[in-house]
Amino acid sequence: MTTSHNTKRTLVALTALLALLPALAFAAEGTLNLVNHPMGIAALVIFVAAYSLVVMEETLHLQKSKPVIVAAGLIWILVAFTYNSLGDTHTPETILEHNLLEFVELFLFLLAAMTYINTMEERGVFDVLRVWLVTRGFTLRQIFWITGLVAFFLSPVADNLTTALLMATVVMAVGQENTKFVALACLNIVVAANAGGAFSPFGDITTLMVWQAELVRFEEFFVLFLPSVVNWGVTAVILSLAVSNDHPAPVTDKAKLQYGAWVVVGLFLFTIFMAVMSHNLLHLPPVLGMMTGLGLLKLFGYYIRLREKRLHRKSMQESTLMGMPAHEKGEGIAHYDIYNNLRRAEWDTLMFFYGVILCVGGLGTFGYLAVGSQFTYTDLGPTTANIIVGFASAIIDNIPVMFAVLEMEPAMDHGQWLLVTLTAGVGGSMLSIGSAAGVAVMGQARGVYTFFSHLRWSWAVVLGYFASIWVHFLVNADKFDGVPSVTS
Repeated sequence: MTTSHNTKRTLVALTALLALLPALAFAAEGTLNLVNHPMGIAALVIFVAAYSLVVMEETLHLQKSKPVIVAAGLIWILVAFTYNSLGDTHTPETILEHNLLEFVELFLFLLAAMTYINTMEERGVFDVLRVWLVTRGFTLRQIFWITGLVAFFLSPVADNLTTALLMATVVMAVGQENTKFVALACLNIVVAANAGGAFSPFGDITTLMVWQAELVRFEEFFVLFLPSVVNWGVTAVILSLAVSNDHPAPVTDKAKLQYGAWVVVGLFLFTIFMAVMSHNLLHLPPVLGMMTGLGLLKLFGYYIRLREKRLHRKSMQESTLMGMPAHEKGEGIAHYDIYNNLRRAEWDTLMFFYGVILCVGGLGTFGYLAVGSQFTYTDLGPTTANIIVGFASAIIDNIPVMFAVLEMEPAMDHGQWLLVTLTAGVGGSMLSIGSAAGVAVMGQARGVYTFFSHLRWSWAVVLGYFASIWVHFLVNADKFDGVPSVTS
């Protein structure tokens, strides 16, 4: 993608961001309407400048967390100065502590989940799945549908980003020089992974945020299954018409599971169970269950390390008996270390969440969201506002948009909260830059799956987007107070 293309993309995103920023604030008790205050305007300018750098990450090669972390600090300094000048030293501290608590819960939850995913990858679980898919001799169209199905059903557990990267590796191995197939299959995977993640608290950051906010119970996410299937299915059917039914060149590859792979998978499922039970049964934050599960994984990692040391000593003793020098067998073996998988977590993404949450919270303290909430959810109506959230997620990012909605806490019935969960989750599929899965796959299939190769088929994704909303209104009508409409 050229620099000019990135510049155009940035301008489009910033234009939309400026139009939607009134919806980014925190209507907490005790905040003032300071949207016209010089400090409030300065905070808004800082956020726009920082987010422009985030949007240009691919061009500047500047990690997205860096500008938003700095912006968060500057914005809260402006908040403190402004409230202190008005004689209020308590409100900024209270709101900041609230934002930090929300970040810590999200951070620890994701850190545990990422460590499990990295451990399963290190133990070869995903390699075995990938090799099985590429060595079965499927046609290109069969691979298109299989990878889409796997992405749809794997993302609710393994998250949409990890799933999209894994499936993109498969289609690139099969498609090789067939760039048309790789581009279409990658687009299909992104849509499927985002749609699959929308009906599970573990599938996307936004669904996790909604679950932790106790607005939707764990089992209630599954009523979005059919709308999510339609979201992916409509787009996939259209895309599949452009995929040939030819057989790709045969691929031979091998992979094997490392010791303890299935134990790690079992521990991960048990950890999810503990997170759900912590929330539903004990009424405690789900992060407690996730961190307890991480502790179990670390204990199992300790056992793997002891086992490897024991096998190494046995191997050395056998080598000595055979007269083989120690340096020729087993010397310098790298023993298993669970912290290697912990270090491989997406730290830039985790720090990006910190910056975004504090930036949005700071702007909210100046009163921007209170104003935006009145315009979007009161004047336009929740249905229109929630549909707009999906388009905003495609242009900006679903995380700050969803966090803003959660902090506004607009008066909506249960059907509308499910609707915004759906639209924020699948709306990012409309553009390749609209979701972490899309951005990651663009990097994986660089030069093949691009912003414009995705944009060429965005109309098909939009059709799936509105079809999923219609199906949600149809199958989940009992979740709404009355008949859902644009102004309901």
